[in-house]
Amino acid sequence: MTRRHEGRRRRRLTATEALQTPRQRALLVGTTARMDVTAASDSLDELARLADTAGADVVATELVRLDALHPATYVGSGKATELAEGAVTADVDVVIFDDELTPAQQRNLERRFRCDVVDRVALILDIFAQHAHSRAGMLQVELAQLRYRLPRLRGRGLELSQQGAGIGTRGPGETQLEVDRRRIQRRLARLEAELAALDRVRATQRKARRRRGMPTVSLVGYTNAGKSTLLNRLSGADVLVEDRLFSTLDPTTRRVALPGGETVLVSDTVGFVRRLPHQLIAAFRSTLDAALDAQLLVHVVDAAAADPDGEIAAVREVLAEAGAPVPELLVCNKADVADADRLAALVARNPGSVVVAGRTGAGLDALREAIAEHLSRQAPVLTLSVPYSRTDVVAGLHRDGTVLSEVHTEGGVRVTARLPVATASRYRGFALEVGEPSRPDASAGAGPAPATPG
Repeated sequence: MTRRHEGRRRRRLTATEALQTPRQRALLVGTTARMDVTAASDSLDELARLADTAGADVVATELVRLDALHPATYVGSGKATELAEGAVTADVDVVIFDDELTPAQQRNLERRFRCDVVDRVALILDIFAQHAHSRAGMLQVELAQLRYRLPRLRGRGLELSQQGAGIGTRGPGETQLEVDRRRIQRRLARLEAELAALDRVRATQRKARRRRGMPTVSLVGYTNAGKSTLLNRLSGADVLVEDRLFSTLDPTTRRVALPGGETVLVSDTVGFVRRLPHQLIAAFRSTLDAALDAQLLVHVVDAAAADPDGEIAAVREVLAEAGAPVPELLVCNKADVADADRLAALVARNPGSVVVAGRTGAGLDALREAIAEHLSRQAPVLTLSVPYSRTDVVAGLHRDGTVLSEVHTEGGVRVTARLPVATASRYRGFALEVGEPSRPDASAGAGPAPATPG
């Protein structure tokens, strides 16, 4: 979260070191320039949770009522001076603004506060850096940090450059700035190349899963909505569960059995927040692509949250920015702690949603049935004529799909079956008619109600 940590991967602390590391004292600053007072207050509350996750203790918060942002100091010169005096009194180590600051605003504010000043983007990047454990996750975070750092080089040449101060090396200025910029650009190119190689490996793995005919489902949702708890309940896995934002960053995939014996692959993905930094959306494109490659998105929402509708909208906004629509099943989680009336209203606003309690396991049977139903609606319906000599084909239809009807005729067995896309091609030699699977609405993931196929 401090300046010396921006843009480069830090050595991961051991558990003992993490406990011994003193937490920073933070002042949080939000404004009403881009939202109303209620929304700004809610956003500031979320910023406090983000700061806690990053390792800071919030000692003071300030909601500044503004009609327009100041181009030099964000909150205006007089207000910046007032906040700086309060920061000294509160012995603040870091000031966190609930918005993205321009490089000039950040430099001007640091001169006034005489301590680290970071914005919402840098804070989220820092949390991601702490929680990335896989090689791909660490590369994606570093890529996002460097893209954030690049326009902020001016004025920091002496800190970043490794040039000396001897004859021929004096006068860092523009030359030194260009050296730093080229160094970061070269690192960006290497990171992008390495991530592209990892993406090709993951794409090959996804193709192999599709060839095996195993459907894939992705759990998506706002951070701390309970996705990891739900995955543990569905699969019997032991995925990390913490009551903190972004406790899951690297995707986890587990097998889950559905009613009827069908097995699907369910992936737990990174949670979203309002105003997720564009640097992270770009860097985590491969992770989002993997989610959008699934046959179904199970959108988990915290039914006990203060603003579940806002969280649903925030997730759908990121998914819409990421790419093509995918069928969605909305799941209202934490029903065991949610207010009954507010939960009922949430379900009424989202017809077709499923109510569960991941902590207790309530509603999981209904969720499995809903997933199975959504997946079956996407599968093509084939009508086949199978000779009596090919009983193995009829057995395969029962094993690989859902047999809707089976009629014995003089020439053989006439079977109508719904089959997964990956396995349907095996039986097309016997097909008489092919019914198209249901298609997701083009607005899936963007409307007020959950998008369902068909």
